[in-house]
Amino acid sequence: MPRKASAYSKRKVTPYTRISKKKGKSYIKTVPPQKIDKFSMGNGDKNKLKHKLTLVSTEKCQIRDSALEACRQYINKQIEKKKKLVGSYFFEVVIFPHHIQRENKMLTGAGADRMQTGMQLAFGKSSGKSAIVKPGSDIFRLYLETPKAVSIVRKLLKQVRPKLPCKVKIIEGHEKSKKKKR
Repeated sequence: MPRKASAYSKRKVTPYTRISKKKGKSYIKTVPPQKIDKFSMGNGDKNKLKHKLTLVSTEKCQIRDSALEACRQYINKQIEKKKKLVGSYFFEVVIFPHHIQRENKMLTGAGADRMQTGMQLAFGKSSGKSAIVKPGSDIFRLYLETPKAVSIVRKLLKQVRPKLPCKVKIIEGHEKSKKKKR
């Protein structure tokens, strides 16, 4: 069964990030705008808050900036609605969308074969940005002050799972979520 967004969540991908200039030419003509408004938000100091929740990827994938922004907005809006129950919090988006995605637009319909070149010169135009995520990478981190807030935010993170193209797990506590290097 094909996975969601299989065209963009390829397992092997070379990051397309740099604008290289040779003799005045740049290969990336336009860089799409950043869709994530804020990378850190909240009303508390993350060093003073006692509890930590981390959403961690368990597989290698690409996450589009629009999916990250949708998750960020949902989590932040729900926490603001339940502000009396949650109390002070600090929320941060850890990963940064740096990979520029390209799309070779194809026409359909009568006469479309005379208007385009098909797969010849199919480099494509930039269409969006994504973050290349490895297994064990943190996606979101939330710092909270009460155990009751932890249970509320844990439910929110479970509701966000379907919006992401990879399998994720929720880690509680201040231990390091990334794998130890030997």
